Amino acid sequence: MTKLGELIQAMARGDWETTDALIADLDRAKWAGGLQVIGAAFAIAVNRRFGADTTPADIAQFVATARASYEEGDSLPALETEGLIRAALGEPDLADNITPDVALGAELFVLTRLLQEASLTPEQLDAFVAEAEQTAAEYM
Repeated sequence: MTKLGELIQAMARGDWETTDALIADLDRAKWAGGLQVIGAAFAIAVNRRFGADTTPADIAQFVATARASYEEGDSLPALETEGLIRAALGEPDLADNITPDVALGAELFVLTRLLQEASLTPEQLDAFVAEAEQTAAEYM
């Protein structure tokens, strides 16, 4: 499994020590290929969580609740995070002016939240990681 796959699994388990170590490794490697994998995992998780009838207000509520439950949640940009979720659901223009650093932080935050909510089995998590890596490879 790749470092990115390990990162996704560590985030899903809430293994923050491993998550921090892997992020530090990926930072040193300048996230080579990582943005695509995280972006793919984010899009897959968002599309599994939110249905076609999800409204912008539903997304705003999700983001507000998620930010409130996170110790450093007030440092996460709400509008950009909402925009990234909506972009993954079919409004890609909403992500056009979001910087890569902001996007990565928001995607990691939302992805972690969605994976923890989903409570995937180890086998389901392996399948999720494989799907994200395959999806990213198609766009690289």
